[in-house]
Amino acid sequence: MNQPETVSPSKPIVLTIAGSDSGGGAGIQADLKTFQAFGVFGTSALTLITAQNTLGVQQVYPLPPEMIAAQIEAVLSDLPPQAIKIGALGQADIIGAVAEALRGVDVPVILDPVMVAKGGASLLDPAATKALIHGLLPLATLVTPNLPEAEALGTALDGKNVLLKGGHAAGETVMDCLRWQGQASLLTAPRQYTRHTHGTGCTLSAAIAAGLALGLELPQAVADAHAYVARAIAAAPGLGRGHGPLEHAVRPERIGIDSAAER
Repeated sequence: MNQPETVSPSKPIVLTIAGSDSGGGAGIQADLKTFQAFGVFGTSALTLITAQNTLGVQQVYPLPPEMIAAQIEAVLSDLPPQAIKIGALGQADIIGAVAEALRGVDVPVILDPVMVAKGGASLLDPAATKALIHGLLPLATLVTPNLPEAEALGTALDGKNVLLKGGHAAGETVMDCLRWQGQASLLTAPRQYTRHTHGTGCTLSAAIAAGLALGLELPQAVADAHAYVARAIAAAPGLGRGHGPLEHAVRPERIGIDSAAER
């Protein structure tokens, strides 16, 4: 029997494990468009299907955990990624299946916890939150919570690399804080007063994963991703009657992080 040909990849591969947004602004759709913008090859494992648009989410259908695990295994066995991004998982058994499927995988993992919606509603019940803390946090190279999610995770984030997203805070300047290897660095951008910000968290974490797959150190990958999201918001196509999507086709530009302060 002929053995499959081994081919050296022509570009880095990134795997996203997340939900589907039928409106195309967040989730798997945003991740794959972001990967394309950064010049990496995107693969995916779908965790849940949503019926949603810019006005909100109408329905959510979680996929069976065994099917999610099968997707991950299929990708890992033939298209081994250089980085992994994890997004919306929804419930404890899905979180457990993802954690088990990734056990022993030695590549950077970016975890966007997707625990609290923009309006403040909880997206994970207590059992799922516990599964996230004990099953996935130990596997994460970087966790990217917003302020309500960081509050919910509390001391579970101690000792982890964390990018705390400051978009929920008031003020003319949006400040994100990267805690990495005992240092803290601020990333700032002027606040853009627009309703077209749907999918910013998904896009940010996907862009970080892409940067790591391209061989960047974590602080530079975060800085590039932060700049990319700001440009994608500014170039938003103005679609929909609610919270519209970003323009993922903008070209990423490299910038530096503000001076780090030791903690």
